[in-house]
Amino acid sequence: MSLELVLITGMSGSGKSVALRALEDAGYFCVDNLPPELLLEFVELEERNLRRRVAIAMDVRTATSLPLVPGHLRELVHRGVAVRPLFLDASTDTLVRRFSETRRRHPLSKTAVETDGDQHRAVVEAIELERELLADLRQRAHVIDTSVLRASQLQEYVKSLLSAPLAQLTLVFESFSYKRGIPLDADYIFDVRMLPNPHYEPELRDLTGMDAPVIEYLEKHQEVQDMFADIAGFLDNWLEPLARNHRSYVTVGIGCTGGQHRSVYLVEKLCQEFGQRWTTLKRHRETGNRRGE
Repeated sequence: MSLELVLITGMSGSGKSVALRALEDAGYFCVDNLPPELLLEFVELEERNLRRRVAIAMDVRTATSLPLVPGHLRELVHRGVAVRPLFLDASTDTLVRRFSETRRRHPLSKTAVETDGDQHRAVVEAIELERELLADLRQRAHVIDTSVLRASQLQEYVKSLLSAPLAQLTLVFESFSYKRGIPLDADYIFDVRMLPNPHYEPELRDLTGMDAPVIEYLEKHQEVQDMFADIAGFLDNWLEPLARNHRSYVTVGIGCTGGQHRSVYLVEKLCQEFGQRWTTLKRHRETGNRRGE
């Protein structure tokens, strides 16, 4: 059995330490802020120690040597190591708010700040620079948008991702509310706000798209079934080419106004449909961990 390496990178303040703790709880040997220069030697050491699951976090604190990482990962794959790169991201507004709430300084911020306005500007500039420095790693990894995720949601999602087989494409369906923004980690976005809305039925307002009365309501409308057929047809046409292109994950976002009824229903239905042929995961961003997500 080959060694499995999970490499966690991402924006400062996006939750890398939370993800690393989730992996530690799941039995991975975890190392935070490993210098990229030591990656190959570290993996060799862990193979000699007969470890089978290792997780490493790297971030912009080692910015000067981050360009080494893609080449090192290719070398590890060539050696037979099962590499899973994850990139944690969040909106700039979210990151600024998190730094403000924790009163932590961004690793790339200037050391001297005179006023609150200067401080805000310095953090935004540091985040923009960090995005540039990490762009290559982001492009090569599966992205997780943590903008509106609680720590417990992120931990559960990371664990569910790593439970999926590495050797085949994993299809992730995510419901969301447009009022809280489009998820940064989605490869494809489908807007279903034009469909009949159960929110306007008083007896359905507090339910979700997983409840039988909401399902019955939506399935009465032909346009809902047409939307499902259109999304399913698109995916049927393109998942095989994506898999041949060595994609490990494809995330499909389904958005409605509140992220509670229509998008949840369609995610559940799509997951059931494609789960017969592909490894599938689901996330209901706005309903959190309800209903065993």
